[in-house]
Amino acid sequence: MENKMSIRTIALEEHFVTPAFMEGPGRMIKAQAQAAHAHPQVAAGITKLIEMLSDLGEGRIAEMDAAGIDMQVLSLTSPGVEQLDNSEAVALAREVNDTLADVVQRFPSRFAGFAALPTSSPDKAADELERMVRTQGFKGALINGHTQGRYLDDEYFWPILERAEALQVPLYLHPTPPSQSVIKEVYTGNYSSDIAGVLATAAWGWHIDTANHVLRLILSGAFDRYPQLQVIVGHLGETLPFMLPRLERSLPPQMTKLKNNVGAYLRENVYYTVSGFNWTPAFLDLFLQVGVERIMFSTDYPYSSMHEARAFLEQLPVSPADKARIAHHNAERLLKIEWI
Repeated sequence: MENKMSIRTIALEEHFVTPAFMEGPGRMIKAQAQAAHAHPQVAAGITKLIEMLSDLGEGRIAEMDAAGIDMQVLSLTSPGVEQLDNSEAVALAREVNDTLADVVQRFPSRFAGFAALPTSSPDKAADELERMVRTQGFKGALINGHTQGRYLDDEYFWPILERAEALQVPLYLHPTPPSQSVIKEVYTGNYSSDIAGVLATAAWGWHIDTANHVLRLILSGAFDRYPQLQVIVGHLGETLPFMLPRLERSLPPQMTKLKNNVGAYLRENVYYTVSGFNWTPAFLDLFLQVGVERIMFSTDYPYSSMHEARAFLEQLPVSPADKARIAHHNAERLLKIEWI
């Protein structure tokens, strides 16, 4: 049995950037700081965020130690490379992954890696996943939502799914902003553009988009084709646990022609992390719907607080054994993590 002082923690949705990324897709983050120059506190906050994302050494480890986080599984922050054209995506993904591999080699007991994948070129993405898993010990890949409006239910992307299953590593499906057409048609309304932007992303939209992504994968038959494939979603399930019974009732196998009901895939092919959703009622819904063996810890650093996530873990109304499963055992099993 592990107590409060000794329980290990593996955090699975923890983000970083590289200089090359900041000159490419990450320009939008720098632009936000520049646009906020009239609001010094906001600008300073974004500048600090960039510093935290960029820190892949002792400073980050000191923050982890202070919060009681033993290991971070690092992944490139949104929007990743998914919105880039083929050649640019392939080159940047390789640069990002090589940088991350160097960090993991320097601090193997503190960091592990999820690969960035050039999803616009599925065969090359599959090869890049295999390169990082086989040569650098990466634990899987993180995919930031859609690829220029296309989702993984499209069989165009299935070489990635096939390779992940063969390598026995998971794919983490992370939110990204919806396409501009969706933002305009669905989230723009009788309120300011600032409100529409938040509604489309952190407040609601990109969580719903990620839930849709998972459901599209299920309904496409991807998990019948690749039954051992595992995906991970954050934010206590991106609203899916609350809707799970309704999905089972409304989409029976007689309609979907799948081998199982929708809930079976959500309980057998999907893992769930906390990632900043430090709310006990939402956790309990996930816990009751899918069971403790499918739940893993994360903090969503640096967008959310490691300290708050650790405090949330400590107060969870579950047994010490279940708390340990969430904190590290489930991740050790899924990601094949062995402590150094």
